[in-house]
Amino acid sequence: MKKLFPKGLLAIALCCSAGIRVSAQQKDTVPPTQPPANPPAVSPINIGSPQQYEIAEITVAGTQYLDKSLLLSLSGLSVGDKVTYPGGDQFTKAIQSLWSQRLFADVTIYVTKIEDNKIWLEIGLTEMPRMSSFIFRGIKKTEADDITTKAGLRKGSVITQAMKQNVIGVVHKFYADKGFGNASVKIEERGDTGQVNSKHVIFNVSKGSKVRIQDINIVGNYNLADNKIKKKMKGTKERSRFTLHPDLEQVYVDSLAQPDEFWQTYGFLQPTRALDKLDPYFRFKLFSSAKFNENKYLEDKGKVIGLYNSKGYRDAVIVRDTTYKTHSQNLNVDMQISEGKKYYFGDITWKGNTRYSDSVLTRILGIKKGDIYNLELLEKRIGKQMSQEGGDISGYYMDYGYLFFQIDPVEIGIRGDTIDYEIRLREGPQATIKEVRIAGNEKTNEHVIRRELRTIPGEKFSRQDLIRSNREIANLGFFNPEKIGMNPVPNVQDGTVDIDYTVEEKANDQLELSAGWGGYIGLTGTLGVTFNNFSLRNIFRKETWDPLPSGDGQKLSVRVSSNGKAYRSYNFSFTEPWLGGKKRNQFSVSFYSSYQNPYAYSNYYKLPGDTTTSTDGHFKVLGASVSLGKQLKWPDDYFTLIYSVNYQQYKLKNYNYFGIAGFENGTSNNVNIKLTLSRSSVDQQIFPRSGSNFMVSAQYTPPYSLFNPDKDYSKEPASQQFNFIEYQKYRFNAEWYVPLSRPMGSDNKTFVLKVAAKFGYIGRYNNRTTLSPFGRFEMGGDGLSNFAIYDRDIISQRGYPVYYTSDPSINPENGQPANYSGFTVFNKYVMELRYPFSLNPSSTIFGLAFLEAANGYKDLNEYNPFRLRRSAGIGMRFYLPMFGLLGFDYGIGFDRLQPGGGLKDAAKFTFMLGFEPE
Repeated sequence: MKKLFPKGLLAIALCCSAGIRVSAQQKDTVPPTQPPANPPAVSPINIGSPQQYEIAEITVAGTQYLDKSLLLSLSGLSVGDKVTYPGGDQFTKAIQSLWSQRLFADVTIYVTKIEDNKIWLEIGLTEMPRMSSFIFRGIKKTEADDITTKAGLRKGSVITQAMKQNVIGVVHKFYADKGFGNASVKIEERGDTGQVNSKHVIFNVSKGSKVRIQDINIVGNYNLADNKIKKKMKGTKERSRFTLHPDLEQVYVDSLAQPDEFWQTYGFLQPTRALDKLDPYFRFKLFSSAKFNENKYLEDKGKVIGLYNSKGYRDAVIVRDTTYKTHSQNLNVDMQISEGKKYYFGDITWKGNTRYSDSVLTRILGIKKGDIYNLELLEKRIGKQMSQEGGDISGYYMDYGYLFFQIDPVEIGIRGDTIDYEIRLREGPQATIKEVRIAGNEKTNEHVIRRELRTIPGEKFSRQDLIRSNREIANLGFFNPEKIGMNPVPNVQDGTVDIDYTVEEKANDQLELSAGWGGYIGLTGTLGVTFNNFSLRNIFRKETWDPLPSGDGQKLSVRVSSNGKAYRSYNFSFTEPWLGGKKRNQFSVSFYSSYQNPYAYSNYYKLPGDTTTSTDGHFKVLGASVSLGKQLKWPDDYFTLIYSVNYQQYKLKNYNYFGIAGFENGTSNNVNIKLTLSRSSVDQQIFPRSGSNFMVSAQYTPPYSLFNPDKDYSKEPASQQFNFIEYQKYRFNAEWYVPLSRPMGSDNKTFVLKVAAKFGYIGRYNNRTTLSPFGRFEMGGDGLSNFAIYDRDIISQRGYPVYYTSDPSINPENGQPANYSGFTVFNKYVMELRYPFSLNPSSTIFGLAFLEAANGYKDLNEYNPFRLRRSAGIGMRFYLPMFGLLGFDYGIGFDRLQPGGGLKDAAKFTFMLGFEPE
């Protein structure tokens, strides 16, 4: 058998091909990957000049893992092909193709037989070894797992030089991002006798010492202070220094000059280790580990120049910069800046504008002659990058369909320190929406999304309509708000635009399940399910049940709760957000029933001979509500008006809780209508980053007392006074969400400030009636531990238990007074600073710090909006689609602080489930 091209040495094989003699032998006498050592004696075939042969057969030898038919396909050779031998380039291409796969240590083509005009070939391959297993040494398992994922390592993969270099690169980057700039990797390969052509690979990783930035030294900055420049370098922070007594500071400085023998006396073999021990006493980390990252440093240098440009220093440059190690193996950064002179805006003229006049564009731009030169501000005002806030020139044009609009600011003259600009516009035609396509809605029916869109085929394109459509889709709650895509596809030829929306479904149905068995109490627990994307029209189509029919955007909620004989409740509600399917008319219906018997277990704990404790008392509530909400067009289409009709029936038997004499037995009926005007412009529901919520409501029962003006109802027994309840009730809520910094990167994480104000009042129509205990306000607690079934608005306050008086000096722990019947007026103010740790729709997590002030009052005469209970604290929120919103807060009630007491006595831990408490 003749070896054509050993190890790809194609040129040598071609040069010597004219003098080669090809031997023919039996194939089964030849080892698969090596030419025969002693070929059988056969008659030599004299090969003269190159001839053309037809391939009669091709075999592949030496493979252990790879598919032979695939390798034949990769080689480009096949039976029946015409090849030239010797000297044909078909063999060259075949070897190059197989060699480029980087799977082989040797690629050779053998001629095993030549007969007439036919040729028999064998492709001999030596596969590179496989990685039967691998481990990382010198690092934590969690770090090894991260590196394994980033490097794409897996057992059974081919061990190549490229694979090794990839692992080394991943390790260096992984630890460089963590501040270890001197990480190294040594790779060992050990043969694996248990598997053919396999090796066990060991990655020995040394992280080295952590490289931190000790000092950033800046020179040449005459007009901007060091701290302003360093503040801009968010990814390159120096370690902060404690202010200590100068003598202690000098001890530290002197220690740097001590010889190695000094440190070895104290057991430190390496002086740097000793300095690392001392260093924390003089330095601390504040929101930053001061680690050095080369990529972030390069970004920060650009930000420094951007800062100078925004201050008018158009020609500012970093002349030179360097990094070098200190005695403690940390890093110093030296930077020399040339600021140049300060520039100002001169004349700004407009060219190419027909839609808006020069004066209108100048007013929108908001830059006047003589203002400090700021290129970043100029580009922002003209709208170089589309922003959701709008207010820029590009936004004004795109809101009127000018999708093909272009704007270009050009410097036309520099006079001393003044720069003149000409802003050139190419308005183009107004684009008409042609097609709107939606993708990614695997569960939700397309019409549910399409009815929320403001971009309608045939209408003019509008950027605001596009942004509003994004908001409406996000507020459905069915999709990941971070993954909603909007892609306008302009068609320049016909002046139209197609819009592609992409969504990603997320789980949003909720389950509440708990159960227990407690001795004489019996069965306790809760079973509740909420389907937020229900489909009523498919209720009789069995194939749509998964577990219930879904996709039409309706909401169905069922909840059953029991605490043995003491308490049970049933709740059912259904909401159709688009009644009739053509307009946003929200229709809701709900039914609920509850039973409470606080004396159910008195037989188990009352004393012998006690005949006064009743086991028969109870309080029952039966209610129903029907509401219809309509989206308004004025003042704008963020407004919604909701009408609702409500009925509650209360039955009392030996139930003395309300503190009203004579009101322990009887039946009360509450028939009322409620009008609610609300406006919501938040960008999403779970973690709003911008927008606001406003709500004002008025609730009225029929004015029964006005039908009989001669009767004094207040003198009748309570059980008769409250047979038909009458009141008027008003609520006001306002919430604002303000991002404190622009979102950086794709994760959109930013601090958000939430500010809220709330007010409520319930009163009588006249003085001839007594206000019932129902519908009032209960203050304090978390809205869960003080859950009430007697129709009260629970206004939570973190840091306080339920309180019963408007006097902040009275500690709520003193208990409920006998005559307490709830507050008729309240106000509350909230300020929260929020930050999201995860915006993943499967587990949205954010933390918060809060300030709260609130109080309740018995009547308007007692009302004082400045006499408030105050609290502060921190909390966490977790949104899990299956369970809804979970929250934990730790609050300190400042008015609970007692003389000689600590914060612990004034602190309260609260828990919330399923909703944000009021």
